[in-house]
Amino acid sequence: MTDQKKLKQTVRGRMRRTGESYTTAHRQVTARRGEPLYLHRPSYLVRELLAATGAPLSEPMVCGLGGGIGFLYAVFEYKTAPHPLLTIVAQHHPQPWATAVLDRLGVTYVEQHSAALTPAVAKLRAALDRGLVLCTVDRTGLHEGLSELMSADPYPVLVTAATADSVTVVDDGPPREVPLATFGAAWSGHRKGRHHQLSITTTPASLPLDAATQDAIATTAAHLTGPVLGNAFDVNFGFSGMAKLIEDLRATKGKTAWANRFAACFDYLMPRLVECLQREYTAPDATRPLYAAFLTEVGRTDAAAEIAAAGREWAAVTALAGASGEIAVGGRRERLDELARLVSAGLDHEIRAMHLLTR
Repeated sequence: MTDQKKLKQTVRGRMRRTGESYTTAHRQVTARRGEPLYLHRPSYLVRELLAATGAPLSEPMVCGLGGGIGFLYAVFEYKTAPHPLLTIVAQHHPQPWATAVLDRLGVTYVEQHSAALTPAVAKLRAALDRGLVLCTVDRTGLHEGLSELMSADPYPVLVTAATADSVTVVDDGPPREVPLATFGAAWSGHRKGRHHQLSITTTPASLPLDAATQDAIATTAAHLTGPVLGNAFDVNFGFSGMAKLIEDLRATKGKTAWANRFAACFDYLMPRLVECLQREYTAPDATRPLYAAFLTEVGRTDAAAEIAAAGREWAAVTALAGASGEIAVGGRRERLDELARLVSAGLDHEIRAMHLLTR
């Protein structure tokens, strides 16, 4: 009885903080460790950060405000890597997620860095007195078995509390306690964002959602249809990047053709494609279903239907890439051609969606 009473108090406390229903809050509180609480990790963390200030928003809304969908396709080759490395980023990129959302909402925040860990921890404890804190860490310092290449990517986690020798972190599941020494090493390990932390200072009494969503949609459309960085690498972004992917899938000659470039590592290529479209820097099915939910929430149902349809094509790409069984060399051409057809169908839906959103 005491445990049940404590559980109900925890659930109701979360309801007050997030605006969730009792059922949703109960599911979040009782989720098993390692069980994701979200569809899109960056949006969930920012959602929790906002909810702690009394500004509850849905995960689709936060996703849309962060830019929602995007596309980056590139293949990198390093002397230290055993084979070419495929990168597909299906969420909006490269603007940092948290600051994009907070800036559009007119939420003020402070970002801090420290050269050494001790003053960084002192700043973190002071920030926790005001609310939750988003910290950038070296992902490999908190998760075992990851490639060292992942240490270069910024990886945000949410710190909710700290004791003398541990911090409570929201990472890839329910909050968990991490020894301060472990967290400190991971926090120090990301060199470009060393000891970076972000905390909210003030939240508007009334969030400017209409203006914020219009600005976010305009940015998403602009970056899918036009330049993102303003340099030669833009060919890899947005619809241009999708067209380039289709071309490389269909090609039979040339260095960039997947049939040639990944000939010796096809067993790496297909699982990596699944990973890129379902887990790494994306929500499931290339973030398209979550973005469709955002568009529905803001009343853009015509475009939402097209994005949802695109999501089904990306889901089909994943299903085909993840099909079990070894692929004989002679069967690769057929699979690559079918992948190209599915990506092309998804691109058609997204072109129509952006036309609807910008007309």
